[in-house]
Amino acid sequence: MNALLSALAVGGPIAAGWAVHSLWLRRSLRSARRDPLTGLHTRDGFTRRASTLLRDPRAVVVLADVDRFKQINDNYGHAAGDALLRATADRLAHCVGRAGVAGRLGGDEFAAVFIDDHATVSDLLAVLHGVLARPADGLDRAVHTTVSLGWVRAADHPGEDLSGLLRRADEAMYAAKQGRAGVRRAGLGRLLATWSGRRAGRRGTALAGPRDAA
Repeated sequence: MNALLSALAVGGPIAAGWAVHSLWLRRSLRSARRDPLTGLHTRDGFTRRASTLLRDPRAVVVLADVDRFKQINDNYGHAAGDALLRATADRLAHCVGRAGVAGRLGGDEFAAVFIDDHATVSDLLAVLHGVLARPADGLDRAVHTTVSLGWVRAADHPGEDLSGLLRRADEAMYAAKQGRAGVRRAGLGRLLATWSGRRAGRRGTALAGPRDAA
């Protein structure tokens, strides 16, 4: 009996310490998968959740890029730019809801994947584009810009992985930005001619590493 009590006396603190350490590890892992500025998933967390969603053929992949973001930083300061990024993140996350996932890929570039249950994605993204153009709460109303959106249906490219679908959404987003169209769907044929499937002069959206934060 004394031996058992002695073992418990020694093992108890060790077990408690391990439990605290395990809790810290879990919290650290969750934190590592969240962007500290916006609270959205970082690439790792986004990729995990998005890849699961893409098993559903109704899944839609969206890429969003803030227009003229450098001008906002240059003219109004980085605090204003950060507030604009947070507002963009909040609005995108609200749009996709808990059933979808939104992430910050780096800088002023965001991505989302959600299930288009009612085949209303075109209308939904048109509304989202208008919402994203609104000034951020608490900022001078002059501090605002638009966000270009490109999107693609997973069902249009069966068997294509997340990186491939993001590249297609990226091409559509760039075309929307160049044409000031706001929102554009990826074409059903080949990607526009670019180097390695990415438009020239751009690192692309392959999930390898984030762009430098703006």
